[in-house]
Amino acid sequence: MSEERSGANILVESLVKQGVEFVFGYPGGAVLPIYDALFGDERLRHILVRHEAGAAHAAEGYARSTGKPGVVLVTSGPGATNAVTGIADAYLDSIPLIVITGQVPTGLIGSDAFQEADTVGISRHCTKHNYLVKDPAELAAVIDEAFQIATTGRPGPVLIDIPKDVQIASAVWTDALAQRRQRYAPRTQGTRQEIAQAVEMIAAARQPILYTGGGVINSGPRASELLRELQAKTGAPVTSTLMGLGAFPADHPDWLGMLGMHGTYEANLAMNQADLIVCIGARFDDRVTGRLDAFSPNSKKIHIDIDRSSINKIVRADLPIVGDCAAVLEQILAEWGSRKGQDLTEWKACVDTWREKQSLCFPLNDEAIMPQLAIQRLYELTKHRDPVISTEVGQHQMWAAQHFPFFSPNKWLTSGGLGTMGYGLPAAIGAQCGNPDSLVIDIAGDASIQMNIQELGTATQYRLPVKVFILNNEWMGMVRQWQELTYESRFSNSYSDSLPDFVKLAEAYGWKGIRIENESQLDAGIQAMIDHPGPVIVDCLVHKESNCFPMIPSGASHVDMLLYGDHVLGTMDDEAKALV
Repeated sequence: MSEERSGANILVESLVKQGVEFVFGYPGGAVLPIYDALFGDERLRHILVRHEAGAAHAAEGYARSTGKPGVVLVTSGPGATNAVTGIADAYLDSIPLIVITGQVPTGLIGSDAFQEADTVGISRHCTKHNYLVKDPAELAAVIDEAFQIATTGRPGPVLIDIPKDVQIASAVWTDALAQRRQRYAPRTQGTRQEIAQAVEMIAAARQPILYTGGGVINSGPRASELLRELQAKTGAPVTSTLMGLGAFPADHPDWLGMLGMHGTYEANLAMNQADLIVCIGARFDDRVTGRLDAFSPNSKKIHIDIDRSSINKIVRADLPIVGDCAAVLEQILAEWGSRKGQDLTEWKACVDTWREKQSLCFPLNDEAIMPQLAIQRLYELTKHRDPVISTEVGQHQMWAAQHFPFFSPNKWLTSGGLGTMGYGLPAAIGAQCGNPDSLVIDIAGDASIQMNIQELGTATQYRLPVKVFILNNEWMGMVRQWQELTYESRFSNSYSDSLPDFVKLAEAYGWKGIRIENESQLDAGIQAMIDHPGPVIVDCLVHKESNCFPMIPSGASHVDMLLYGDHVLGTMDDEAKALV
């Protein structure tokens, strides 16, 4: 059946056809026709955020926790520019978003009209693709193609800029799905020769390591299952980037923990000394590689990634395989068959000796709660609920990555590539929308939580029982740490003067507020947070000057790690050398 519909109505119908459940947005003049079309339509649930950055991050949290694309709706000008940080965040972390922005009428574009901005130009470098739609008859096909681009290949944000007059104008609408324009066809599988060579390289390796990233999670739950199968067949130790946590279970004996700047000693040393690195869905970013000329100097590298531009961009691959993680892992397993790899007994013994460093250990303090201990207790008291964890950005983010283990994908939501303070609370809100029966906790810092703290009102309005667990050390902790270690303790503007009373702030927004001041209150406070049926802020006062270790200083290599006790390994220590 065909009939005339307004552009705004075609947009809404197209979103429904795509299976969209939630739209995270904020109204304004240039999108009022769309909001009018949404009025009373119960097929889509609009979540009214308090700031457009919150809309983008909430859509990210929804997408990351459900595997479905998140949808954002904001107005022109400042509405679009406020959302750009979240769009850029999604672009770097490969999160599928559809961002719909209003625009001034087509006749006013370029005239510096009220609330006009060149949204397509501004977003060009932080989106997979963007559109300026000038004809309502194009809307259905554009939306269909936008969802295809956002969710296939390397996922990412796609922006659709719609002038107000296009929203009002009418076009023929048919209830059949739009004819998809097949202009985007990413390669998903490796060639037979590539797969055969990969299997031979893995089978011959005596010191292999599987280096995994967010691409394994983005590929879907099957990719995580296949990763576990490959590890079982090869016996290779596994490490992960920040974004890949959860793809491999943290209680597995061959799990090395996270690698990189704040990764474990064993993960970084194993990467440095491996003879073969199998990179699956990661991009060799600077936080992982450290000093490039010293990165894994004697290893061969297989790089599996669906984004062709990521391969050989930073580290040269001996065998590049462009393809989807799940599809390529399935090919490798089929080719592997029943063969056996090398005996890795000596390699694993070496790794076990590195584990004995216990690089994640930390000193206890009789006078203050150590932040690492707070994370550990949070895990122990919530693990039976299999919670979804988001974070803000800073020391607390790294402590959560180190001390809160994950065993399955889509439970860990954090801003990796862009490192966006203010991500965690709206991301938790989006995750709670997509996972209404789950315990969702934002692990936060006292500085970062204030970046989007207005989104407390969003959780209140929609009765979302989000929990916020603040590690309050009264500093911008990571800034202070760098200033201490690199700038001779010149703490320039890193102390958080005039902090709010987070308990009273929680209560002002209709949340429950809990303050934990010493270790004797820690477990009871966490349990009270879990037991409360609504949203809760926990203000956990932690040791003010704790640093996040291990740490590879900027510009250093994997073997130049800073551990607790200020022991700087300027070069690999004699013990480590003897093992390899």
